[in-house]
Amino acid sequence: MAGWTGAEKLSIGPLPPGLYEPSSKHLIHALSGAGELRNPPVGSETEYTEAGSGPYQPRFFSQEEFQIVTRMMQVILGEVDSGSLTQAAGWFDLWVHSAAGVRDAACQLESSHRALAVAFCRADAVRELESADPQATVRAGLVALGERSQELFGRGFLQASRTEQVEIVRAASAAPRDNALGKFFGLIRGEALRGYYTSAAGLKELDYKGNAYYSECPGCDRSEGNNSGGNQAAKNKL
Repeated sequence: MAGWTGAEKLSIGPLPPGLYEPSSKHLIHALSGAGELRNPPVGSETEYTEAGSGPYQPRFFSQEEFQIVTRMMQVILGEVDSGSLTQAAGWFDLWVHSAAGVRDAACQLESSHRALAVAFCRADAVRELESADPQATVRAGLVALGERSQELFGRGFLQASRTEQVEIVRAASAAPRDNALGKFFGLIRGEALRGYYTSAAGLKELDYKGNAYYSECPGCDRSEGNNSGGNQAAKNKL
């Protein structure tokens, strides 16, 4: 709002629900109520998506493929909260489902917008968005995973025992990154970590201190010892 005149400010009507003027009072109010469900106008850009009451329904994977992906993520992440595991797997499904649309949008950027994206995100990241095909990587990777499972144990991944599944995932992790299985494992590992460590349980495990606001600097609490132990544990797991 910098540069606006007093008359211009007075001519503005009430802000939409969930939007506040940049003051300490309103910022504290917004952040302190982060867990509350607002009620923006129906159909508005800020309308919330209602959480489903039943099991997650994948948009890209079949139900069998989604079970494979979820189990692979469980092996990669270790023993984590089941709800957060499902959220991570759901994130991966939505990410792959949206990948083609994201690539098309990136390829259709105007030259000035692309130049801005390169300046902000780096040229290699922009080229990756324009050329990457996660859907093809996943499809080829699932086939390669099934073949490796047959080679090792004579049955499909979901038909293998849980111990055998761990061995299959371990074999995938050791595969060269330039073949179908290695590419697939690298992709799912990266998105498993991203999905889990942006969930509520993952952020709590990392002792994440964001989404908070202080009107005054609280200073340092030397008695906490900078919490180096918890942060180091999180780094070791990653």
